Amino acid sequence: MIEITKRPKGVGLHDPLRLAVAAAVAFPDGSMTASGLRRESARGRLIIERIAGKDYTTLFYIERMRELCRVEARVPGSISRPLDETKPARLPTGQRGSSETTAWISAQAARQMKLRPPSKR
Repeated sequence: MIEITKRPKGVGLHDPLRLAVAAAVAFPDGSMTASGLRRESARGRLIIERIAGKDYTTLFYIERMRELCRVEARVPGSISRPLDETKPARLPTGQRGSSETTAWISAQAARQMKLRPPSKR
C-alpha cells in the first residue's frame, strides 16, 4: 500500500477528514482538491462519508483510490518477436526500400493473379 508520510500529528489513516483537508494532506503539492475527490467518488474509486451535510474521507480511502487509479504500462497489441529480442543486423543494399517494396508488390500481384478468373481465349 502507498504510505502517506506527511500526516498531521494525531491523524490516523482511518480518521475522518473533510475533503479539502484530506486533499491537502494526501497531495501536498496542491494538485488535488475537494472537487477532484468528489469526482473520484462519483466514479466509484473513493469512499466518501456524508455526515451532517459535510463530506469526509480518510487517508486510507485515498490510498485505496490511488491504487485503483494507477495507470498500467501499455503492452503492445501485436508484436512478431519477444520484447527482449533485438532486430538482426541487415547489410545495406544499393537501393534503400525499393527491394522490399518490389517484393510486396510482387506478392500482391501474385495474389491478384490467383484471384482473377481465367481469361477466355
